[in-house]
Amino acid sequence: MTDSGSGILSLAQIQHLMRVEFSRAQRYGYPIVCLVAAVDGLGLLRDEFGYEAKETVLDELVGLLQDGTRGSDFIGRLPDDRFLIVVPHSRPEEVETLAHRLVEGVRQLELSELGGRQITLSIGGSGMSEGEILFFDDLLRTAQECQTTASVDGGDRYLYRTPQGAL
Repeated sequence: MTDSGSGILSLAQIQHLMRVEFSRAQRYGYPIVCLVAAVDGLGLLRDEFGYEAKETVLDELVGLLQDGTRGSDFIGRLPDDRFLIVVPHSRPEEVETLAHRLVEGVRQLELSELGGRQITLSIGGSGMSEGEILFFDDLLRTAQECQTTASVDGGDRYLYRTPQGAL
């Protein structure tokens, strides 16, 4: 059930599970948050240090994601070397702690393949409160937009908003 032995879900699997979990959250009225995470400037790191260094960075990120999330959370791979983390039964303020821990964890990585260069992470988040009626696609799109904005605004940060909210 995982993407090429990495221990995370493939694109099709994470999208399916998010739709299922989103439907449950709406039906039973519990909160859900989705996060989209990406290493800042990963393409530049690949160009400077090579493909193997890029893969090492992604492997380290997967390890941090797996160690930093609960067994009931879902982690999957999105296109463009991004990751989707689905965090059911959690309010945005609870997930904010997780997101900041992940941003800090990536900042602390020391990889010899990068010659001491620090790497950073940008995370975008969006959520649905108890009993709120939204569409799955709006939630995912908003999290992706927040991740892109966080990265463009300098990276190394977490940005959250609801699909109806302003940045």
